[in-house]
Amino acid sequence: MTERTVFQSMSHKHVLSLGPTASVWEAACVMTRASCGSVLIMEPPEKLLGIVTERDLMTRVLAKALNPEKTQVSAVMTHNPQCVSPETAVSDAVVIMIERGFRHLPIVGPGGKILGVFSVRDALPREIGAAMSVTEFNETVNDALG
Repeated sequence: MTERTVFQSMSHKHVLSLGPTASVWEAACVMTRASCGSVLIMEPPEKLLGIVTERDLMTRVLAKALNPEKTQVSAVMTHNPQCVSPETAVSDAVVIMIERGFRHLPIVGPGGKILGVFSVRDALPREIGAAMSVTEFNETVNDALG
């Protein structure tokens, strides 16, 4: 059986985005309405500037007592997020997320077109298990090599 790609496994096939001057409150509302854990921060027509996630809202806004109605998403977003192509295998994407400590990967197609965001929730347990095995193997090799 061929492994699924990130594009095949995405639960949200639309791009959820806001401009850099939108407020954090607007981002939270957009994400809540769409039942989505992230929003891409873009400048027209298709320039990806960053990403704001649920975790960003908690750690960069709430924990710092910032006013969500007055704080712009550009102040709390992750700038220039790592992206993957639509052909990336799910297990490869999960390895990237585990090793880098994040849960969302924008998917960029030919010509730099943003196709959506792959979430760790889109991965099946067997793919997460396979990625964990690869990560554990990498750690073992790194430890052995010093």
